[in-house]
Amino acid sequence: MVEDTAPIRVEERFDETAVARYLQSELPSLVADGQVSFDQFPGGAANLTYRAVTADGTELVLRRAPLGRVAEGSHDMAREYRVLSRLWREYPLAPRAYAYCDDATVMGKPFFVMERREGYVVRDRWPDVFAGDEARMRTAGVSLVAALADLHDVDPDAVGLGELGRPRGFVERQIAGWSRRWSAAATRPVPDMDAVGEALAAGIPEPQRAVILHNDYKLDNAMIDRSGRVVAIFDWDMATLGDPLVDVGTMLAYWAQPDDPTYAVFGANAVAIGAHVDKSEVTAIYAEHSGLDLAEIDFYEALALFRIAVIVEQIYARYVAGQTTDERFASFEPLAPLLAASARRLIGR
Repeated sequence: MVEDTAPIRVEERFDETAVARYLQSELPSLVADGQVSFDQFPGGAANLTYRAVTADGTELVLRRAPLGRVAEGSHDMAREYRVLSRLWREYPLAPRAYAYCDDATVMGKPFFVMERREGYVVRDRWPDVFAGDEARMRTAGVSLVAALADLHDVDPDAVGLGELGRPRGFVERQIAGWSRRWSAAATRPVPDMDAVGEALAAGIPEPQRAVILHNDYKLDNAMIDRSGRVVAIFDWDMATLGDPLVDVGTMLAYWAQPDDPTYAVFGANAVAIGAHVDKSEVTAIYAEHSGLDLAEIDFYEALALFRIAVIVEQIYARYVAGQTTDERFASFEPLAPLLAASARRLIGR
């Protein structure tokens, strides 16, 4: 068993009695006697994720939005529940969601309950069991790319998600929406952000097809087993329908590679997966699995960097406002300008 939980941070606690009562009411076959203990998955920097353990050892996972005011359209637990309550039927890497609670008085904000998966979530270091095993690290990279291509092969209508989003004009709306969010979250001017937003809006490629997008696809939103193979994909709160290369661009943007300018941002917080499967291989593997043309992939990676810069700034703004005491976020201050500069280089290329 992987030990991946910790005591709940003080400011992120909730009424455990009320939540236990809800679980017993909504999931009586899983929580028969209402005796539940709680702890927290401490990784991640946005949504709050907790573990519930029943008297007989059954484990459930609870997901809710972070503390304080959140940006419009983000941290959408209803959307994540909708996706995970259906997608698992055709895409086994999606954990099954069991229940959604829209009553904010139970846990402080709406939340949903899903199945527990076992494995390793890789962030700033590989699991100890890998012990420098190059083959397993490479397997993780290749498996992550193949898992994305498999997701994009799922027919949205076959899993009841044909109305999840509006694929026509998706990228245009993304650029406009993230530009607005930047204006709302920015704690200081970043000229490169303005330049990238304008360049992206002026050069949108024609999408090749519409698919289910994870919309935040990266290594630390996946779980791998001891062999390195992906066994689960998490964090579906921004899932929608749209251009598949948006997901590929996001994956590339987060692909920590020592010779890439963004390594200055991600290198301290992510394993150097690019040392085992470099970005050129990523695009080749995805193209082979999907049959899509990746000639315009620089645009999509730049779009992803632009979006990540906004997300990072939103998190940093919460720290500045005193909405979280998590000291990790103090170091976020220089990140948006660095990401914007890398996005501008890609657009120029």
